[in-house]
Amino acid sequence: MDKVNIAEKLNQFSDHWSPKIVGELDDYDIKLVKVLGEFIWHKHDDEDEMFLVIDGELNIDFRDRTETLNAGEFLVVPKGVEHKPHATNECSALVMERKGVVNTGDAFPGELTRDTLDRI
Repeated sequence: MDKVNIAEKLNQFSDHWSPKIVGELDDYDIKLVKVLGEFIWHKHDDEDEMFLVIDGELNIDFRDRTETLNAGEFLVVPKGVEHKPHATNECSALVMERKGVVNTGDAFPGELTRDTLDRI
């Protein structure tokens, strides 16, 4: 049991769309990610995915709408739902996903795929 300082962890990296594992909760990885620009359309067939914005603004496109998340807000994307995150300005978020989930889901493999994540 070690406490995690989110700001300190975020200061340890600068790359975008490359989640870092900062903790575990049962079968879930707790990840921090910095985002800027566009991700890709994808879905996770068997897993839900939670995005909690720490700072900045994160947009998540769905086929029928766009949800905008500000600091302190979170959204759970249900399994099987196509989505595409993007941010006009750099945004930091905490993401919770089952261990072993590939960030690009059904769009694996691709340029933004990170199937091996650093633990910081």
